[in-house]
Amino acid sequence: MKFTLGKQERLKSKKLIGKLYEEGKSIKVFPLRMVYIQTEHTSKFPVQVGVSVPKRNFKSAVDRNRIKRLLRETYRKKKYTVYDAVNKPHVFMISYIARDEWTYADLEVKMKKLLTLFVTEINKNEE
Repeated sequence: MKFTLGKQERLKSKKLIGKLYEEGKSIKVFPLRMVYIQTEHTSKFPVQVGVSVPKRNFKSAVDRNRIKRLLRETYRKKKYTVYDAVNKPHVFMISYIARDEWTYADLEVKMKKLLTLFVTEINKNEE
């Protein structure tokens, strides 16, 4: 598997994002929150992902963009944990809920915890 995060793997559809926040389930590993839903999407990949950082907590676009870049990078490196476990297509959004900026190393650890928690949740739901 390639460790890339291409256009097909990113969540861009406004309809899917709306459906995700209306019907999706949520899990948290501070400072990250994931809202996910099992649904069909147009991508050939098993998962589509989006990241968000609230403007309320970070007024500067530079800060928001930096955190989003860090989140995408940590997901890109740890996505194999999800890809190995998922059978049905899923869509999820990862939100940053802390009020201060975390280091890359700390975010990487938390992203791994979040993704393993997600895998256990979907395995529990499938049984």
